[in-house]
Amino acid sequence: MTFYPVILAGGSGERFWPLSRKSKPKQFLTLESSGRSLLQTTAERLTAGLPGGLERLMVVTANEHRSHVLEHLPELPLENLLVEPVPRDTAAAILYGALTVHRDDPDAVMGVFPADHRIDDPAAFAATLERAVAYAQAHDVLVTLGMQPQYPATGYGYIEKGEQDAQTGVYRVQRFAEKPDADTAQAFLDTGNYLWNSGMFIWKVSTILAAFETLVPDLYGPMADAAKVRGGLRQVYPDLPKISVDYAILERAQNVAVIPASFGWDDLGDWNALERLLKGDGSNVAVGRHVSLDTGGAIMYTTGGDDLIATIGLEDVVVVRAGDVTLVVRKDRTQDIKKVVQQLKANPDLARFA
Repeated sequence: MTFYPVILAGGSGERFWPLSRKSKPKQFLTLESSGRSLLQTTAERLTAGLPGGLERLMVVTANEHRSHVLEHLPELPLENLLVEPVPRDTAAAILYGALTVHRDDPDAVMGVFPADHRIDDPAAFAATLERAVAYAQAHDVLVTLGMQPQYPATGYGYIEKGEQDAQTGVYRVQRFAEKPDADTAQAFLDTGNYLWNSGMFIWKVSTILAAFETLVPDLYGPMADAAKVRGGLRQVYPDLPKISVDYAILERAQNVAVIPASFGWDDLGDWNALERLLKGDGSNVAVGRHVSLDTGGAIMYTTGGDDLIATIGLEDVVVVRAGDVTLVVRKDRTQDIKKVVQQLKANPDLARFA
């Protein structure tokens, strides 16, 4: 049995705007002191104990980000870079990876990993991944990694645990729950039976392909046929249904399992993640020069080394100065940044700021 990690690196990272732009989205940014981008850190974490290193790592990305991936991962074999002609959400991206792996190694186990996660304990992550790979190899199930909730997050989806396998400690998934409001999130935590949905999956390629064929034939059929012809996927991609793997497969399949995990995980989804990443003893988090008066719970970020952000009388806000754009938003409204980006894209005079 061989294991192939597949990184999804085609997202736009709109909730990290204006630092994340269409020309250079979040997965190619450096948010930590390591000097490594999120994509580089993810690749290193997944290949650290993998025989052959990058030889079995695959990256799915958008056509416009191809050069970025090769710049950040110059040793990645070209045939391992799977370029989507147009974005069609995670179901198509994952099926693209699964068909590619199956062509070369039909008995393989495949893992799916977003490019923008932070993990504090790589050793614990590696141990959990090894356990998940072994379980997926031995069972025809779709394995998810569920994070032990640390607080009532409203920005994450949740997984309700079902029956537990007494021998392995792995749970069947009872159901997936969408991002909840604050009261529902607290109720989930109070039951002790819910996990955060990490968006990381492990399965045999034969198992996930069977799920696609059964549950999403209008996606599986065209892609499976096109994959047999050189350049075929490029022809069919624009007409494929745009749907996430959660809606297409995981919420409908009956053979989904979850492994509870704890390895210091964070989905760096929006600017509030920067506070979790860099929070010190002070009341504010600042990257760059910041002078404040009567300001608390604020997140400040500037890309200009000589720039200064000054705040007076503010609470729980995010202020970002990135090049020709300044963003000011309440911390509880960062999910709405995507709406602003969509407005920019729809306006020819403002599209360059997106």
